[in-house]
Amino acid sequence: MPARTSLCLPEDVKERLLVLDEGGDGLSDEECVKEKLRLLQEFLLTDAQDRLKTLEEKLKSSELSTEVYTSEVKALLKKALGVVTDGDVEQNGHSNGVTENGSHKEDGEPEGPMDAEDEGDAMKSPSAIKGKGGRRSKAGSEPKKSPASSRVSRNSGKQPTILSMFSRVPKRKSDELNGEGTNGKAEVKVLENITDEKVHEEKRHKTEVEKPDTENATIQIKAVPNAKAPPPKCPDCRQYLDDSDLKFFQGDPDDALDEPEMLTDERLSLFDANEDGFESYEDLPQHKITNFSVYDKHGHLCPFDSGLIEKNVELYFSCGVKPIYDDNPCMDGGVPAKKLGPINAWWITGFDGGEKALIGFTTAFADYILMDPSEEYSSIFALMQEKIYMSKIVVEFLQKNQDVTYEDLLNKIETTVPPAGLNFNRFTEDTLLRHAQFVVEQVESYDEAGDSDEQPIIVTPCMRDLIKLAGVTLGKSRQLYWRAARRQAIRHPTKIEKDSKGPTKATTTKLVYLIFDTFFSDQIDQNNKECGGAKRQRCGVCEVCQAPDCGKCSACKDMIKFGGSGRSKQGCHKRRCPNLAVKEAEEDENMDEEDILPVQKESKKISLTKKKKQSKNKISWVGEPVKTEGKKDYYLKVCVENEVLEVGDCVSVSPDDPSHPLYLARITSMWEDGEKMFHAHWFCRGTDTVLGESSDPLELFLVDECEDMQLSFIQGKVNVLYKAPSENWFMEGGMDDEIKVIEDDGKSFFYQLCYEGDCARFETPPIVTKSEDSQYKFCASCTRNKQKEAEAVPLASQPLEDEESDTKVFFAVVNYNGEQYRVGESVYLPPDAFNFAVRVASPVKRSHRKEDVDEDLYSEYYRKSSDYIKGSNLDAPEPFRIGRIKEIYCNKRVNGKPDTTDIKLRLYKFYRPENTHKGPKGAYHSDINQVYWSDEEVTVSVTEVLTHCRVEYAEDLFESVQEYSSKGPDRFYFLEAYNGKTKSFEDPPNYARSAVNKGKGKGKGKGKGKAKAASQEPQDQEPQEPEVPKLRTLDVFSGCGGLSEGFHQAGISETLWAIEMWDPAAQAFRLNNPGTTVFTEDCNILLKLVMSGEKTDSLRQKLPQKGDVEMLCGGPPCQGFSGMNRFNSRTYSKFKNSLVVSYLSYCDYYRPKFFLLENVRNFVSFKRSMVLKLTLRCLVRMGYQCTFGVLQAGQYGVAQTRRRAIILAAAPGEKLPRYPEPLHVFAPRACSLSVVVDDKKYVSNVTRGNGGIYRTITVRDTMSDLPEIRNGASGLEISYNGEPQSWFQRQIRGSRYQPILRDHICKDMSALVAARMRHIPLAPGSDWRDLPNIEVRLRDGTTTKKLRYTHSDKKNGRSSTGALRGVCTCAEGKSCDPADRQFNTLIPWCLPHTGNRHNHWAGLYGRLEWDGFFSTTVTNPEPMGKQGRVLHPEQHRVVSVRECARSQGFPDTYRFFGNILDKHRQVGNAVPPPLSKAIGLEIKKCVQEKMKNATEPVKEEKMVFD
Repeated sequence: MPARTSLCLPEDVKERLLVLDEGGDGLSDEECVKEKLRLLQEFLLTDAQDRLKTLEEKLKSSELSTEVYTSEVKALLKKALGVVTDGDVEQNGHSNGVTENGSHKEDGEPEGPMDAEDEGDAMKSPSAIKGKGGRRSKAGSEPKKSPASSRVSRNSGKQPTILSMFSRVPKRKSDELNGEGTNGKAEVKVLENITDEKVHEEKRHKTEVEKPDTENATIQIKAVPNAKAPPPKCPDCRQYLDDSDLKFFQGDPDDALDEPEMLTDERLSLFDANEDGFESYEDLPQHKITNFSVYDKHGHLCPFDSGLIEKNVELYFSCGVKPIYDDNPCMDGGVPAKKLGPINAWWITGFDGGEKALIGFTTAFADYILMDPSEEYSSIFALMQEKIYMSKIVVEFLQKNQDVTYEDLLNKIETTVPPAGLNFNRFTEDTLLRHAQFVVEQVESYDEAGDSDEQPIIVTPCMRDLIKLAGVTLGKSRQLYWRAARRQAIRHPTKIEKDSKGPTKATTTKLVYLIFDTFFSDQIDQNNKECGGAKRQRCGVCEVCQAPDCGKCSACKDMIKFGGSGRSKQGCHKRRCPNLAVKEAEEDENMDEEDILPVQKESKKISLTKKKKQSKNKISWVGEPVKTEGKKDYYLKVCVENEVLEVGDCVSVSPDDPSHPLYLARITSMWEDGEKMFHAHWFCRGTDTVLGESSDPLELFLVDECEDMQLSFIQGKVNVLYKAPSENWFMEGGMDDEIKVIEDDGKSFFYQLCYEGDCARFETPPIVTKSEDSQYKFCASCTRNKQKEAEAVPLASQPLEDEESDTKVFFAVVNYNGEQYRVGESVYLPPDAFNFAVRVASPVKRSHRKEDVDEDLYSEYYRKSSDYIKGSNLDAPEPFRIGRIKEIYCNKRVNGKPDTTDIKLRLYKFYRPENTHKGPKGAYHSDINQVYWSDEEVTVSVTEVLTHCRVEYAEDLFESVQEYSSKGPDRFYFLEAYNGKTKSFEDPPNYARSAVNKGKGKGKGKGKGKAKAASQEPQDQEPQEPEVPKLRTLDVFSGCGGLSEGFHQAGISETLWAIEMWDPAAQAFRLNNPGTTVFTEDCNILLKLVMSGEKTDSLRQKLPQKGDVEMLCGGPPCQGFSGMNRFNSRTYSKFKNSLVVSYLSYCDYYRPKFFLLENVRNFVSFKRSMVLKLTLRCLVRMGYQCTFGVLQAGQYGVAQTRRRAIILAAAPGEKLPRYPEPLHVFAPRACSLSVVVDDKKYVSNVTRGNGGIYRTITVRDTMSDLPEIRNGASGLEISYNGEPQSWFQRQIRGSRYQPILRDHICKDMSALVAARMRHIPLAPGSDWRDLPNIEVRLRDGTTTKKLRYTHSDKKNGRSSTGALRGVCTCAEGKSCDPADRQFNTLIPWCLPHTGNRHNHWAGLYGRLEWDGFFSTTVTNPEPMGKQGRVLHPEQHRVVSVRECARSQGFPDTYRFFGNILDKHRQVGNAVPPPLSKAIGLEIKKCVQEKMKNATEPVKEEKMVFD
């Protein structure tokens, strides 16, 4: 028979040979032979290998021609293929009745089924008859007692005694699982003689080591590489045969015993030769093993936790066996044992009182608990220990912190020191990704044991990111084989105890509690009525969904088929679909903000064209007309169906749709001009505002909407009350104990605020001065609307008599949009209002893709199909144009009169530095508010003017440029004039310095003194501005203080108190605000203390009391909201106990003048905007004016995209701030700031949109002056080594000289990550797709592997060289195979694995672009984190703490506290100070306006009947 030691060919090699034999690929005869040689070389026998070497030597020495060499090789391969084919036939035929592993095959005995991947490979034993489920592991059956812990044992029949094992063959594991032997008889076990096989394996291994050089030589002969077959794998352990890391079992010692013989060794006996003790022992004996190695039948050392056992692959182990009571891992006293197994199951019983898990094997004869591996197996076993401990860290961390991000989890992992005794030194992101499947299954296991209403951990943001990045398959029921036992490990009482107390109890005021409690009770009742307990849906694809109901959980017990009532209609808890849960959580949070939903007009206003439901009531006037205007006779009273109505009364109007609630309006006038008419000023119901269903059904809001309609539409009179704030409103916080304002009698309503629909602003109704005819007709809505219309029409005044022209009339002043413009003043215009004489070459949107790329070297570059670079400013618009008004005029009509409908402005143009020939480089070094005078003029329509600005000649200022600029935006200066024709800079002309007074007819002043007076008189009003007292501020959830820092810079607040539970952030706040009392306690505890009358906390720190707090600011975390897709008792509990509710209770108790809530952009979208609605509902009920909006921090002076939701509120009597207008232009893609609530789009009050008065701040502006550092730099204080280069750098360093730079430190990335960073090119847009697929020696002395492409990719096809592009079976449309996972590669395997469904992971390992901006600064910069563009533009490292702080706008003097990850977290969680400064300046304006109007009497209305 042909040699049995030859290996069979893998299926993929056979298929490729078949294609070549059939003439596929169109190869020549010579190319075909070379391809066959490459495929078969490693499988050839020794004599064939020797023959090949001889032929190659003759070819090199020219003894053979190429044709003869090809012919000889062809014949050799043909002969070799014949031998292999014979071997396959004999394997399939089981020659001589002996299978490959030496087991005897009885006649007529059926063969077990083979895995598809094993067909044609090594044959399974014919005696291994598989049961229905094949081999299984031990979980899921009855527990038994053991010294380690209670664990789950196998479903098996009565176990034989050890002595009986000597008299018969050991059962195969499949038979053992079925509880019976083949045909009920003992089988004869023929021990394998593996000596020959082992010798051949060693020879083959030697061949494999030598193979690469030969293969490379072969490939070099080819002119064009053809489609490459995937590298061969072992059919059993699925490891690559040419992998240098493939290890072989080194053999057993001579005195090693077989399993049955070993088990009867007296050294392992627990009894004194008392056989009766064994006869009555029904369970398997248990022993400990040390110095163990696990291998397959080919001798390959392999992991036992990668699914091989579950796929019926036979794994064996050799070891030293010790008694169960022996805890010493050394070999002393142990029994050497060889080829134990095959392993039927592996399991984890728990932690042994420390950090190490107890892992065990089960064979047909015994259970074995693992101690120490052999030296050769230690690296493989370390991975097993690593992932078990990793899963413990993750589950424990997420159970306590459900709202953490992926970066937060990496922070936890990287700062966790592995316990002593485990064979690994540190955890990295690669560790997490390597074990992601296992870790996620642990989380699924943990969730399964939870309550049905409990939010699963699997839907947390952190786990969702990990699932996407690592390509984890959810709901894999095969892991249930050992999940139950593993659950015991995770739930070890000393390690991870589930928090049974539920959410932390929030401290709430009565009012806030009642609002949330009432709303949720209604929602839960409504849901129950609609669906009777919603049936849990499933994806129907994962194995969990396809599993049967367990019959044991509470939901199953209620099912009719299990004898229950069937009322709950809940699905089996064991079949909770993880795919669906994750999908719902994604949909709930990841709203696409770029989508523009159609704006629906509010339906509360009745259309005149709509058919209205008229009543048949009798209508008659009461009294005589009070006034007649034209054909209209005005009346004060009318009788409608015996009910007298007067002007000023409120009425209901029947809608055409009876399902719609009644419309409500106030009668502002009544008249008759053929028909009896009235003018209706509409009220708006709460359901028609942003409050929606959360609103009070009896509360109305004033709106500027009105119309004329017939009196016949009136249904009847209603009572609408005005609820004015009480005189002692500020001190009544926390005292409201009733949610109702008035009783519901069907005809009574109340209002306290007016509502601006487009911006969702709730404000105190404005005081309107009534006219003389207000007795019979006065509509405040009409008055305001007419005023707005009038302001939108330009109105010129003060004609200049001394300016003469035949065709024009000149004016000194023009009014437009509520502002007055004079000759000599400066204004903003849109960027397209005019161009300049100098045309600066704009940045070309050139493609960054390279055309000629070596696809074998840069194997992932093909994924870069788009030219769009995230973080690029190429699409950013130009800032506003600036001009100085030279003339205001209009043309004369034919009749000589002025045509005032078209008023023009003649302007002098101002150049910005980037508009000159210097371009962007000139702007980089110049002040952001510096401009250049020019004599270029342009004529524009006054309707193009946006608003005022101020431009001064710097030498005419009474103060320094810095002081002048610091007093607010819209202030520019110039020192020089620019001549566009000569491209030169000159001194500005005198008229440029004094032109501001031209409109007043004064002469052209010469000399600085006069110019100063002239330029300052009309505009410099600062001395008249009242000094604003700083508001006493409480900052809750303060972090390190970004919000307070911005308010301090704006000069509006003095933060006297701050609350921050996380100690490093609290310490940072103290460092920067030494006068602030910082409470490092739970905000709920502090509020409870204050509400109970306490004056100090547990540390004797003085607590703020009612009336002390004038401004309340903070950003409450939204834990518990993710994945809350059903309203039930559990989600209700999480919601009402959230920190948002606690924060609103702070507002209700303290009643500050101003209130600010900051949060992530999706705060306004959480739970169908329910969080937003209830927040506004609480504020409105308290009596606050309030509004919400989304702001982009990049528009306020930082080089970062960061959208934040901001809710503003102002107390009665204060003015509600407006949102600050954008200061800097920014990338349009990042400026989608509208919010859709209930299908209506809301925008903030800003009018500039994407426009801005300054250019965008870039990465270069932010950090180009910082000294170069390396990966892992840890110097807390270093020298700047240079001067600031840009305006931003000068501002951020501060005016005081600071020679020391703090916190310019960066994370020390692992050796592998550092190597990847080194290989990312410096070109803009570079990321992981630019990595070469090469082997690299790392700094720790190890070497990376090349990424192997082993599968065809259905989506991307093959490369131009014919190479495969898939790294997993899922690329072919199949389910993932764990054996395909690759590690320690320069190109991270997980990225091409999941790239097709995640936009190719664009940006991961991405470099920042000097002229671009940062992605949202995160709490832990990770190259594969949510914001992967964290690499320095030129240095091979991630961004430093100080660079991140600058991207947030923190001054260089700002201090952070703790280790580097603590500091990154402080920076990433902060509100950018420039953003909060802009908001603070708006609040300051409101305070100033109130102070100006303080002398005017304020009308206070009481609640009265209208």
